[in-house]
Amino acid sequence: MTKRANKQESLDKIKADILSSNICADLAAGAKQLIFGGDNPDAEVVFIGEAPGKNEDEKGLPFVGAAGKFLDEMLEAVDMKRADVYITNIVKYRPPGNRDPLPEEKIAFLPYLKAQLEVIKPKLIVTLGRHSMDALLPGLKISECHGKPKRYQGQVYLPLFHPAAALYNGNMRATLIEDFRRIPQVLAKT
Repeated sequence: MTKRANKQESLDKIKADILSSNICADLAAGAKQLIFGGDNPDAEVVFIGEAPGKNEDEKGLPFVGAAGKFLDEMLEAVDMKRADVYITNIVKYRPPGNRDPLPEEKIAFLPYLKAQLEVIKPKLIVTLGRHSMDALLPGLKISECHGKPKRYQGQVYLPLFHPAAALYNGNMRATLIEDFRRIPQVLAKT
């Protein structure tokens, strides 16, 4: 079995563990499906959002709505594509009404997210928005640290605003693109 196949098998086991654990049962009951994550288990870069939205819940994949299209554009701008990276969320079920994930939901899913990261072993973790950043880099403010690489417990992180922020606030688009363009530089130093 190849290294990639071993990683995929380990990720599939984590997904099965979530499904069998009855984690956040109310959240699961209101969602169509678990959105675990995907693309490349050998990726050097993992992107972590907050939780699936309506489009993600329907299609079964992370970041496939409008924010996902913008994420794809930014990946292309740095000569990357989804097949090069791994994309997931801290919370794996869509919150009702697209509300923010609750603190207890993020806490419940955090061990599974950490297990995913342990399997993938990325060089760089890019947090998309304050929810994933706060779960992995507690005590920081996204408005102060976006676009600035951080090393925490031996892992390199790059906190970025969530792509949806640019959809709601056009002024954020240039900031997000500028921050995103730092990814190749950070990878080169990692």
